[in-house]
Amino acid sequence: MPAFTKKAIADSFLKLLREKPLDKITIKDIVEDCGINRNTFYYHFEDIPNLVETILKEETEQVLGEHLGEDSWEEGFIAATRFALNNKKSIYHIYNSVNREVFEQYLNRIGMDVMERFVEKAAKGLSVSEEDKTLMASFYRAALTGMILDWLASGMNYEPEDVIRRLGVMLEGGIEAAFLNMARAV
Repeated sequence: MPAFTKKAIADSFLKLLREKPLDKITIKDIVEDCGINRNTFYYHFEDIPNLVETILKEETEQVLGEHLGEDSWEEGFIAATRFALNNKKSIYHIYNSVNREVFEQYLNRIGMDVMERFVEKAAKGLSVSEEDKTLMASFYRAALTGMILDWLASGMNYEPEDVIRRLGVMLEGGIEAAFLNMARAV
């Protein structure tokens, strides 16, 4: 029953988030929509920012779980942008609120997890330090999440999947080439 109640709270919150900005949603609104009392809400969540963070963390885990075995970083980023498009109004309400940092952490976590796995595959068979692998993953994560944040700021006015795939073609072999250049420089 607690998992069902927690999901019901999250669903009520997301429903309300499609209707109005985050800063206009109260715990009273959520519990009335959900048909529970305030104590039940507080049993599951500290406050609304904690609820937002929990929802984004769970979405992160789902996206990463679905794309764990992918050979390309593109699929993880495409999944993150699909989530944003499918929840456009809600994402904007979070993005334009004081909780923007939570959403940026969501993107950065997905980005870093995806890029670390991809960099690890690219470094296979090469003599590359853990520090250099982390640096490479951080560089690509920053560039790609920065582009997604720019896309959000522009109003999500174009299809990101095409851009992400084009970037994949542009960057193909770039990590391996960078690692080979670094090995020659040592």
